[in-house]
Parts: sequence; C-alpha cells; structure tokens
Amino acid sequence: MPRTLSLLAAALFMSAPAWAQSPSTDRVQDPTPERQAGKVQGKVQVQWLGQAAFKFTSPGGKVIVIDPWLTTNPKTPPEFKQLDALGKVDLVLVTHGHNDHVADAPALAKMNDAPLIAPAGLAQTLMALEVAPKAQRINKSGSLSPLGDGIKVTLVQAEHSSEYLWKNPGTSKDEVHVGGEPGGFIIEFENGFKIWHMGDTGVFGDMKLIAQMYKPDLVLMPIGGGQFVMNPADAAMVTRDFIQPKTVIPMHYGTNPQLPGTPEAFMKALGKTRTLVRVMQPGEQLSF
Repeated sequence: MPRTLSLLAAALFMSAPAWAQSPSTDRVQDPTPERQAGKVQGKVQVQWLGQAAFKFTSPGGKVIVIDPWLTTNPKTPPEFKQLDALGKVDLVLVTHGHNDHVADAPALAKMNDAPLIAPAGLAQTLMALEVAPKAQRINKSGSLSPLGDGIKVTLVQAEHSSEYLWKNPGTSKDEVHVGGEPGGFIIEFENGFKIWHMGDTGVFGDMKLIAQMYKPDLVLMPIGGGQFVMNPADAAMVTRDFIQPKTVIPMHYGTNPQLPGTPEAFMKALGKTRTLVRVMQPGEQLSF
C-alpha cells in the first residue's frame, strides 16, 4: 500500500480503544519472551480453595499456599478440608491477621515443616504466642527467596486492618492481639510469571504504582464488597484504570452474606477491556 495509507492505518490502530484490539492468548497466559529468557520453562498451576486461599505449584514443582482458611471455610471443597489433602507444601504465606486468612496457616506450616511468612507485626504475635514459633517477618517492599533463588515473594501495600483473635488456652477466653499491618504479596516464579495476591483491600492510589513496578501477569482481586473489601464496581475501576493486568481472578466473595459482590457484577462494571477475567470455582485449577 502507498506510504501515506500505511501510516494512516497504523495511526488508526494506535488510536483505537483498548477493547477493540483483540488480546493474544499467548500474551494473556505466558510471560513475555524476554522475561522467559534464562528462566525455568513451564506453567504455574493456580488452584482456588475458596475466599482468599490459593495453592500455587511452580514450574519447578514447589508448592505455595496463601491465606489458608480451609477446615471451616464453607466454600472450600470437602476433600480439601483435611490439610494433608494438599500434599507437600513448601511455603505458607499470610496477608493479614483475620481468621479467614490465617486460620490454618500455623498448622499447615507445622505439618510440612514449611516456612510461614507474614507481615512483621502478625509474625511477631504468632511467635510470641507460640502459635507459629518459626514464623518469618516481612515488611512492605521487603523481599524474600525462602525456596532458593528461583522464587521471590515481596510484600506490598493493602488497605485493611489486621487484628489477631486468639483463644487463650489457660483461660478459654478470646483475646485480641496485634496483627501488624495488612499486605498483599507479589510472587515471582522460576519462569518469570508474577502473581499479585491483593489480600483484603480497599482502593488506594498506589495500586497503580505497584502495577507499574512489579508488572504482575495475574491479579487475584477481592470483589466481595459489603463492609470489608472492594465491591465489584471498585474492583472494576482498579482493574481498568489502575492496573490493566493480563488476567484477573475474582476472589473473597460469596462466603457469607456480608460479601455480596459477584463476578457477574464485576464483569459488567468492567465492560470491554483487554484484561481476561477468569472466574474459578473452589477446587478448580488453571495453568498459566
């Protein structure tokens, strides 16, 4: 085609709305080639176990469980309410001190002799109460590679609270202890693939900065709304205007009447976008 028409066509494509540019399946599913260079090849397995609990299996076979509320979680499939059903777990992550995130973390870490990493204040409390004597502390912007150089976890900001409710075995009374500040985790795997588990959070402006800094391929995003976390409209705005990830998986909804948000409401509020929304059922596993 003549040079003038070629330049005009290119300009029209660049000015087209984002939704009009069809996403590439490879772009959605895989890290970019330059990020794959020198990395272990293979897929990351992501399994949702209800609420904010996920099991990740790395390309090298390492298993990470985050926010494991399983044994009393009404959305966790019955076969996973026994912690040994998860198989060997190499690392346990906790985003904050609320029971629906930390409940089974100490027991899971103990039975697998696995590191338990949590925000500093919560980890300190778990150690002081001897609930998890070997918990490891991390602060926002801090990074650890507890499974070797191939996997890195970084704590980032979340807007929430983090009290730790503990039943004193001596008095049988409930006590509220310091849970530190809440957080989310950026998890980078051996193949360069990055997941941002947002924990529980409301909207904050630096979500955009976190996305720019860490460039997550997959975001696990709370949408339940009510009085605790982002509602579907908030989450859609964050996805569309702040983060623009390749893929997002809604989480932390439908567990109780106080979390009324739905994936359908989230997708309706999101509208047309290049982001792929993957709606999972508890127990389901996807490969990325």
